[in-house]
Order: sequence, then C-alpha cells, then structure tokens
Amino acid sequence: MGFNDTFRFGAHAIISNCESHILLLKRTYGNKGWSLPGGAVDPGETIHQALFRECREELGVEVCDVVLTGLYYHSHLNAQVGIFRCSLPKDQSLILSSEHSDYRWAPLSELSEVQRIRAIDAMEYRGEVVSRSF
Repeated sequence: MGFNDTFRFGAHAIISNCESHILLLKRTYGNKGWSLPGGAVDPGETIHQALFRECREELGVEVCDVVLTGLYYHSHLNAQVGIFRCSLPKDQSLILSSEHSDYRWAPLSELSEVQRIRAIDAMEYRGEVVSRSF
C-alpha cells in the first residue's frame, strides 16, 4: 500500500433550518461559488476536529449535534469527504470569516446534484453511514 501526496481529505457540515433548507456559504476565493461549511483535514487532525475547527473559523460558532452521516469519494478532486449532519446553537448569529462573503439557506432543489444527494443522505440518516463515489 502506498500513499499519494495529492490525495485530499475533507470534512463538511450539512446544517438545515426548520424548512429543511441547507446552509451554504459564498466563497471569496476560487470560483466564488456557494459551498457547505467545512474544509480540509489538516495533518494530525481527526475528521471531527477538522469539522469543528472549520465551522468555528467559517461560521464563528461551535456546531452541535454532530453526526457523521456519509463518506464520499470525489474523483475530479481525488478527495474523500466526510459529511456531518450538524445544528447551530440557538439564538447565535453567524460571523463569517474572510473566506466567505455571504450565506444563505437554500432549498434542496437549488443544490447541485452532488450536494443534494449528500444533504438528503444526512437528513435521512438512520444510524448507517453512507458511502458513495461521484
């Protein structure tokens, strides 16, 4: 077994509101698109530590009720991504980092196909972690 230095591993949050809309963040870098909170797992971190760190940095809050719901391989990025269903603390405002300029609550119908599948997997989680390849 060998290791490939170009392989990536990430952790991202699916956070939904009472209307089952998903929290998306507008990036200030790259293609400046909309994405889920989260990011790369740093050397020495667990995926849980990475998720908490990334959400704290990007949202300015500690996410709660964290459950790993899926592991996904993204071939175009050569990356594995852990998806966690999370919630936000009640009555706390989001404070975005400089990596993001805005946030919005998007209905499932407005998500990309991959984001929609991962969100549905998280929202319908019943105790078995899903594994998919895109």
